[in-house]
Amino acid sequence: MKYVKLFTLAAVFLMAAGTANSANREIYPDPTQAKVDLAAVLKEAETSHKRMILDFGGNWCGDCQVLDIYFHNDRNRPILDANYVLVHVNVGHMDENMDIAQRFGVPLDKGVPALAVLTEKGKLLYSQQSGQFEKMRHMEPSAVTQFLVQWKPTRPGCSVMMVSC
Repeated sequence: MKYVKLFTLAAVFLMAAGTANSANREIYPDPTQAKVDLAAVLKEAETSHKRMILDFGGNWCGDCQVLDIYFHNDRNRPILDANYVLVHVNVGHMDENMDIAQRFGVPLDKGVPALAVLTEKGKLLYSQQSGQFEKMRHMEPSAVTQFLVQWKPTRPGCSVMMVSC
């Protein structure tokens, strides 16, 4: 019986370690890449007539990992792809790209992930002010759906819930 308990404990430990490693995906590029990525996204958004979402966070951040999973789930991915260009801005350990966050009015002292939405021309529409997504792991994917629908560009004759028109 003692060996069964030890085996079970070891199995649980290995599964937890594997889950932790798979959850820590490399979403955010090297912090030095942010300004180059932002410039490229500004051009892409204008050409494609899509809005931009700036996602401030870090690969160490579990809530940032969950947000990215929710962005790309079956419900949200079509809305995201049809209406937005997403750029991940790596804030290091809250010591990188602070100037970009400040430029777009995103108070990182409220926590990450933190989001800003820009028009296709780069004009700020929304910046997260109160850490709305900092507890993402306790939220439902529908919170991301609601955010994407709320900030997607509207075109004449379009229904609010339509993915793209």
